[in-house]
This record gives sequence, structure tokens and C-alpha cells, in this order.
Amino acid sequence: MNELHDRALGAYLGFAIGDALGATVEFMRPREIAARFGVHRDIIGGGWLKLARGQVTDDTTMSLALGDALIHGGSQALRQHAQGDETLIRGIGDAYVHWFKGKPVDCGNTCRRGILRYLRDGSLQGDYNPGDGGNGALMRNLPAVLATLGDDAAFERLSIAQSHLTHHHPLSDAATLGLGRLLGSLLKGMSHSACQQWAAQWVTDNPAFKFTPYRGYATAYVVDTVQTVLHYLTQHADFETVLIATVNQGDDADTTGALVGMLAGAQCGASRLPPHWLRRLQAATVQAITAQTSGLLALAHSVKESSHA
Repeated sequence: MNELHDRALGAYLGFAIGDALGATVEFMRPREIAARFGVHRDIIGGGWLKLARGQVTDDTTMSLALGDALIHGGSQALRQHAQGDETLIRGIGDAYVHWFKGKPVDCGNTCRRGILRYLRDGSLQGDYNPGDGGNGALMRNLPAVLATLGDDAAFERLSIAQSHLTHHHPLSDAATLGLGRLLGSLLKGMSHSACQQWAAQWVTDNPAFKFTPYRGYATAYVVDTVQTVLHYLTQHADFETVLIATVNQGDDADTTGALVGMLAGAQCGASRLPPHWLRRLQAATVQAITAQTSGLLALAHSVKESSHA
């Protein structure tokens, strides 16, 4: 396994680990977590969704739906999307509908509203909505990053298009693009100190997400989510340490955990993920992520090669 593949797989598996770990304490406050667990550090399932041990939530399953749509569409659909063709985005919309009809364990209100709108009238985005500032578009964008590695314009087009199927809000757009670009840099080997510098510069350019001093909010509002992710990511360089710190902040812990797991997993790579957590993930999830990671990287390579032909 080459270094890029190891980092990409580490990001996707790290995402699922964070999702499964954080889901147990979703909607709990830090003091409630401390009273019940001391420090929550084990993938045990349960939580308000009553998950099985190692089961993931909508964060991971919706990401897998996006990834499947991208691989099914292939390099031609990605290239055509650059010319304004809607086929790829309709394929993504259809994948979200299929995912929704499969009765996922959870679906956020904004995602539900957007999917039902698409199902009703086929529109690829709704009007700007001040209520669309949640983290649902951000949480699922990992496959878009992998499928467009090396082509920032394609990354931006695809990320915004898949986001607007359900979320149409400038803060959602900024967060999705910002963390997507950070992930791309980490996949290329960005150091922890460079990551800290990136975060400081990015919040200077996007002051709504300023995370110092940290306010301690980790809700599904995309600003709270990003502040929590960047606060803990810049404080800790070790995968296990940063993920435990993040999920013990509670609130939307499956999503903050997933995003921190994604970014920290890209830093350390799949080969260095904690094996005791990796073993706890359900085997079908690991298999789907492993296959999809290879497919998405192959897609990015194919698009890049065709553009140079």
C-alpha cells in the first residue's frame, strides 16, 4: 500500500471510528459523560440510537452513498460535470434517496428536508435557507475529496453541488470547502505544525469559525462543529488522544468525532490506527470503506490522466 492510499484509507476508517465512538455519547453534555463513563474511550454502541457495538450512523452511511454514486458515475460523469452536465449530481441525489428509503438509523432534519424536496420536484438545490447552517453537507464530503484529489476546481464544484442538494448556506459551503482542502493537504503529508498554521490562517480568512478561545459548543450547527474539530485537532497530534478529547465534549459527538477521526486518520494513515478500535468496527463497514477508498482514488487518477492526455 503506497503512502497516499494508506492516508486515504486512514481518513475514511478514522471517520468511521470517530462516528462509532462518538455515537454513544451523542447529545450528552461533558458532565453527563464524566458521571457515566469517567472518560468515554471504548466503542460499545448504545447511545440514544441504541446502536450495536461497532455500528456507525448516518455520517458514515451517507458518505458511502455519495462514494458509491461517484464511482458509479465514473470519470466521464466527473468530466461532464465540469461542463455543466447535471447527470452526476442527479446520480448523487438518487443515491441519497435510495439511502433514505433504506431507513437509516438516523437522518438530520435538513438532510431529510432536502432529500424529500429532490424526490418531490427533482431540483438540485433549494433556495438559500438560514436554517441550512447545519453540518450535514460537511459530514459526508470525504468521498468528494478523494474523487477529485489533485484538481481543486473539480473538488470545489463537486463539493458545493453535493452540499446544495440538502444544504444551501454560506457557512455550510465555507466549512465543507475549508475542511475538504485541509484533508487534501493532510493526505499529501502536511505536518501537525503546518496544520496548526493552516487553521490559524483559515479562521483569519473565515472569522465566523474562530475557535480561540474555545467556547465549548459542539452542536450540529456547522460553526460549532468546525470550532470543536479545529480546537481539538490543533491541540493534539496523536489519533487516539485527539479523538477521545473530542467525543468527550459530547453534543453532536458522532459528527465531531467522525471529522476529527478523518483528519487525524489522514495524518497517521490506516497502518497506524489503533487496532483495538479498528477491530470493533463492523466488518461490513470496514469492507465497504476499503473497497470504496480504492475506487475513489482510482477515479481521481483516471480523471487526472485523461486531463493530461
